[in-house]
Amino acid sequence: MKKIDYLLVVLIILLSVFGVIMVYSASYVWAEYKFNDPFKFVKNQAIFLLIGLSLMFLLSKVPYTFYYKYSNKILFMVLILLILVLIPGIGRVRNGSRSWFGIGSFGIQPSEACKLALIVFVSKYLSKNQNKMNKIKQYVLPVLGITFLFFGLIMLQPDFGTGVILVMSVIGLLFVGGVPISLFVKVGIIGLFGIVGLIIAAPYRLKRILSFLNPWSDPLGSGFQIIQSLYAIGPGGLFGYGFLNSRQKHFYLPEPQTDFIFSIISEEFGFMGVLIVSLFFLLIILRCFNIARKSNDLFAKFLAFGISFGLAFQAVLNLMVVVGLIPVTGVTLPFLSYGGSSLLITLCSMGIILNISRNN
Repeated sequence: MKKIDYLLVVLIILLSVFGVIMVYSASYVWAEYKFNDPFKFVKNQAIFLLIGLSLMFLLSKVPYTFYYKYSNKILFMVLILLILVLIPGIGRVRNGSRSWFGIGSFGIQPSEACKLALIVFVSKYLSKNQNKMNKIKQYVLPVLGITFLFFGLIMLQPDFGTGVILVMSVIGLLFVGGVPISLFVKVGIIGLFGIVGLIIAAPYRLKRILSFLNPWSDPLGSGFQIIQSLYAIGPGGLFGYGFLNSRQKHFYLPEPQTDFIFSIISEEFGFMGVLIVSLFFLLIILRCFNIARKSNDLFAKFLAFGISFGLAFQAVLNLMVVVGLIPVTGVTLPFLSYGGSSLLITLCSMGIILNISRNN
């Protein structure tokens, strides 16, 4: 194997460490008020970062063929976990979603592992059936069926944002795999009807959409988060208020260390901070795509593309929510947002990418 891709490693570590620093800045006010410990959230995040980086370096040495061999078993294990988490008494409810296994003060979210497991499975499927993907009924519909099975289980929690990333990652893989474009048009139409059905099934989603269109129609209810996020982003100016000087984290923006941490970054570091963080994301994603492009092994190529798509979709989805371009989805920002499961799976994914680059 070649040496590890040092540029990608440095970019990942710098962004992740900055994420831990920003978790402290965004959360210490709330942590001190609620837990009498301003370091409550940052300590948890730092522990997960150390574990995640260790796993990343470990997985960078595990041959990616391991995932090819055990992809079905990995996906089956995740399926069992997604079923178990829905059972009252086993799964823990947080913010209205039964999507967590609680271990002390820590929480593990199986839907995060599902994103990676499904990418591994679909990558193997595409590499074995590369020349048959124009036969939609025989080879494409089974993949879509499995994808929507997992999407349905995630929606039962409910976790719409993670479900969307899951589906979009698979769609991206199918596109790279040579599936006819006509299928994506049909899936898009079905998806629109599905979204309408989901809105009808859960009226709170309609409130989120209406608050997205006009947050000030319900400024203390469904539009509250978006308005407070914009109040954080707007005054930041060129260089922001400075580190630790955010105003919105003082009980205005709810749980700013999670989905809306980018708002605090914008408020404290201004346009220049936003530009630098966005540049880091762009460099990491482009580096991952470049590794996928250079791979000669079909499974490795699809696996790297799938991980890259998932990372890109999640980052873009979060940023669009924060600036008010789409309704609130509850999706974390990779490397930066508070959340152990998200950070661990993201760093494990980067470990797989690093192994693929070492074998190119």
